Amino acid sequence: MKIVNIRTIPLSYRCEPPYGSAGGMQARRGGLLVEIETDGRVTGIGEAGLGGGATGPVIEKVLQPMLIGEDPLLIEGLWQKMFARTRQYGRRGIVMNAISGIDIALWDIAGKVANLPLYRLLGGCRDRVEAYASGGFYQEGKSIDGLAAEAESYRARGFRGVKMKIGRNPSTQTHLRHLVEDAGLCVVDPEEDIARVAAVRRALGPRAKLMVDVNCAWSPAFAIEMGRALEPYKLYWIEEPVATDDIDGSAAVAGALATPIAGYETEIGLDGFRQLIARGAVDIVQPDIAWSGGFSECRRIAALAQAHHRMVAPHAFASAVTLAASLHFTASIPNGLVLEFDQNPNGLRDELLQEPLAVESDGSMRLPERPGLGIELDRSAIERYGIA
Repeated sequence: MKIVNIRTIPLSYRCEPPYGSAGGMQARRGGLLVEIETDGRVTGIGEAGLGGGATGPVIEKVLQPMLIGEDPLLIEGLWQKMFARTRQYGRRGIVMNAISGIDIALWDIAGKVANLPLYRLLGGCRDRVEAYASGGFYQEGKSIDGLAAEAESYRARGFRGVKMKIGRNPSTQTHLRHLVEDAGLCVVDPEEDIARVAAVRRALGPRAKLMVDVNCAWSPAFAIEMGRALEPYKLYWIEEPVATDDIDGSAAVAGALATPIAGYETEIGLDGFRQLIARGAVDIVQPDIAWSGGFSECRRIAALAQAHHRMVAPHAFASAVTLAASLHFTASIPNGLVLEFDQNPNGLRDELLQEPLAVESDGSMRLPERPGLGIELDRSAIERYGIA
């Protein structure tokens, strides 16, 4: 069996009204699907990080010529080939986003050829995974009471954990927040962020998992100050408290707080996570399978995390294809903790599959038992949200 074609499908969904984090306002959700065709009439589906719109050309012009005519089941060899031949301008960023989408699609092919769901082909640790509701964004007109009601709606649907956004503060002792687009919208004082967390904790009750995501907005000193102020609310983790590259700063925050530090979705590749883990900058490891090298590299990151007694909670904030891949990934590793399940309006999540993924009444997601990723794309949704 040989690879005969690789195509990319860019998608876009308009968010109305926009919602925000400390990292910026979200007016659109995008996706870049990757389909790999073989001469054996088996097609694999993947998703790549958008890379600001540059990932598609990298796949089509740089990586596809390396792969046409190759055996799609030699996945590790193809991964190493792509990585090695782009090392002068790759290793992280857009090229790794591109490799990720191809790798996911190759593993989907492998599962279909083996007639096994991917998590079982990878050695499976469990057939269901606990999901948490990822929401609680800033939004113009959303009050603290409205935020609490949102959190309560997630609890009522069975979620045992909720993540919310904080950190969109006037001063974070760093310039990074002021550089994002629409930096002046939905800004709150730190005291209001604390009140927002308190309201969500009351809505969820004392036993539910409550996580907060800072999106790299704080300085280490400010993160320690806020982390201590939030200790009464028994947070399950604080996510990305400081800049991704401030490894010493994140380690200082992790050392100063009892609350676990999670991150960094914005790190890419094994070497980057090696530094975060070895230097004690994170307690919970959060690679994104569509950004950080697909199944192949993320499983190496998970093994490294296990060697350092760290759990893995992958970042999954894209289309339904990334969600499905992240579900299989989490179920296949021994240190898979929980899975992010974005709850913002997003047609690329809710409408893209013929059978949408859903959370069950106990807050878990059951693994698909069909071969590969176990998903089928709804071509009418691709027509609705596809970018010409």
